Amino acid sequence: MRRIRVIPVLTLQNEKLVKTIRFKNPTYIGDPINAVKIFNEKEVDEIVILDITATEEKREPNYKKIEEIAGEAFMPFAYGGGITSLSQIEKLFKLGIEKVVVNSVLANNLSLITDASNIFGAQSIVASVDVKRNLFGKFNAYHTGGSNKIDFPLIDFVKKIEQSGAGELFINSIDNDGTYKGYDIELIKIVASVTHLPIVACGGASSVDNFLEAVKNGASAVAAGSLFVYTGSTKGILINYPKQEDLKQKFYSKI
Repeated sequence: MRRIRVIPVLTLQNEKLVKTIRFKNPTYIGDPINAVKIFNEKEVDEIVILDITATEEKREPNYKKIEEIAGEAFMPFAYGGGITSLSQIEKLFKLGIEKVVVNSVLANNLSLITDASNIFGAQSIVASVDVKRNLFGKFNAYHTGGSNKIDFPLIDFVKKIEQSGAGELFINSIDNDGTYKGYDIELIKIVASVTHLPIVACGGASSVDNFLEAVKNGASAVAAGSLFVYTGSTKGILINYPKQEDLKQKFYSKI
């Protein structure tokens, strides 16, 4: 029985926890510190926290808030948002972050990934690729909150990221974000076919069954946002996570 990482993804806007649908219309969820405390109690494998407006607003990571969150997180903690330099990455690690998640710099400064991987280790550098289909169903990579398209074909872009020295790929489907439609399995298959990097699938999960499908098609780990902050068809706000026994029976034992 393999144990696969099941990762809550918390998105921040102005220090508040929010959730989007297809990267738009952020809805206020609550205080990220409270969410992290609840996830501590639920034996979460790892957590990802993304400041979704830092790059667009051209500001650095909010180090004070990150330090507060890191002080409460008893699980491995990855952070992304507004990262543009080695000095920022070093400062984040000193605050207690285990991994940094980089997105926009992939489009214009892959050398930063190479330098960071050489200094801090590839295992601590996560390349986040946001992907959306065009009118013809072709996949394109985007950055800066899904607002700017990457000029390279997705497959070439993924290969460049691997060559740069990143240790992990975080693949997020913009089309499926917040929709509960399940992961974009075709996207996972395509990325898995051209890289040896571990893939974290994100975007659209609605159940443990979706986790299993993603892993069977190439994902090394699974991540979700709405699934872990909402409950029921009315989407009432509730920070939640599957019980370990349920994950064993419905997920790990079937891989």
